[in-house]
Order: sequence, then C-alpha cells, then structure tokens
Amino acid sequence: MNQLSTGAQKSELALQHYANQKGSNALYAHSNCRYCDSLHHHHKDCLRVMNSTIETILGHRSIRQYTDQPIDKQHLDLIVQAGLAASSSSLLQAVSIVRVTDKEKRKLLAEYAGNQAYVENAAEFLVFCIDYQRHAQINPEVKTDFTELTLIGAVDSGIMAQNCMLAAESLGLGGVYIGGLRNSAQQVDELLELPLHTAVLFGMCLGHPVQQPEIKPRLPAHVVMHENQYQPLSLDEIASYDDSMQSYYAGRSSNQKQSSWSQQITQKLSGESRPHILPYLNSKELTKR
Repeated sequence: MNQLSTGAQKSELALQHYANQKGSNALYAHSNCRYCDSLHHHHKDCLRVMNSTIETILGHRSIRQYTDQPIDKQHLDLIVQAGLAASSSSLLQAVSIVRVTDKEKRKLLAEYAGNQAYVENAAEFLVFCIDYQRHAQINPEVKTDFTELTLIGAVDSGIMAQNCMLAAESLGLGGVYIGGLRNSAQQVDELLELPLHTAVLFGMCLGHPVQQPEIKPRLPAHVVMHENQYQPLSLDEIASYDDSMQSYYAGRSSNQKQSSWSQQITQKLSGESRPHILPYLNSKELTKR
C-alpha cells in the first residue's frame, strides 16, 4: 500500500473517530463538512487530502464550558511557543500577552466583558494587546501613532492568537475569543496596568471542554474567494446560507433561536460599534494619523 493511500486511510479513521465522538451529531458533521460544502466536493474528496492539522482547523468551534482541570504547564508553554512562531510583519513583534491568574482580576474582567462567566472560570485567560512600548523603550524617537502600525499590531495579534488556539485544540483543549473586553477597554487597561503605546485587543479562554457544540456553518468559499478581481455578490447564495444558519440555530443542542445571518449582521451593523475605541487608542499614542 502506498503512502498516499495509507494517509487517506488514517484520515478516514480519524474522521470516523471524530464522528463517533459526536454521536448524534455525526450526520451533521458529515453533511456540513466545511471543506466539502465550500468547494462543492464529495466527502470522499475531503478524506483524500485530510490530515490531523487540517482536521483540527476545520473542527474549530467556540468552547465556553470547561472542567476544573488545570492546563499542564508544559502544554501552556507549547501553546505560547506556537503563538510566538506566528508570522510578524517586518518582525516588529508588536504583541504582548497578559496571562491573568488573579481571581479578583478574573472576576472583574468577566464583568467588563459583559458578564461572561467563562472568563472567570476557564483554566486560563490570556489577554492579547498591541504593544509598541518595547519599541519606544528601545528608542524614544520611534513614531508609534500611525494607523498602519495599529493595523500591524492588530493583524499580528490575530495571527498569533489563532496559532495559540489551534495548538490548544490539537492538545484536546478548547477555547473562545473574548472581544467583549473592548466594551470597557479603559477599565481593562487600568486593571492590567498597560503602559503607554500598549492597548487591549481581546481575550482568550482556554480549558478542558465539557461540551461539544455543533460546528457553525460559514459562508461558502466561492462567495468569499474572488479570482483576479472582485466578483458581484449573489444574493441567492446568501439566501441559501441564511437557510443553513436558520437550520443551525434552530437545531443546535443549546441556546436555540430563530435568526438568519442576514438578520444577525443587519442588527450588528445598524448601530454604533464601540465609538469609544478610537479615543482610547489615541490616548495610548496609537492611531492618531
């Protein structure tokens, strides 16, 4: 048996094990495979190219319920090292992570994020920040207030965080991002004693999961992926995706609701989106020009 077929067999066994673990959700996992749905491939095509890395990526879901078991120090160190291995624009490395272990600070951060209890209860809570303080200390003449540099810090933070999340998931852990920290950015900043040129972006809960929520459908790849030039949006495709999201929300194992993606984004984008963020960033000598 050649190496390719052996690899495909291993991938098929891995996916079968994954489906068995999901129990009653196995058919959902099969019929909603992100690879197959987005590229209109048969599931067998998915199995031919599947490996453990891709399986981890495509199996991502937000985990908000955890056991009381702590994360091994060795595993946490690996997760952070995976984050540090991420790409960095011009090697600026304009990111800092604040690991919050103080129980009182965790409680306050949960409140600041909109009373999200898992911020307090997760085994680990990491706060990702744009950080140009190091650069300013090395040379006080550096100009950190350009919007481009803020974008670089935000992009690098996202890349680093996703490396951390994927590393954690590959170790059998789960997590969820907490953008709600920006609801009270100034309070979070003061609580964590962030210096000038450094600003809070988002948090990350990590822990041993006690839930296996269904995988949330995404827009098909052919809607998001354009070739050579931007392509017009097909509202029929969005209508089809809305149907998928309505089915997902109505049928998921918890927190069912009646909503489509179009309804959801309309509600989100119809009002102001944290207008206090720009003044906050300006106060940190960021995004001023």
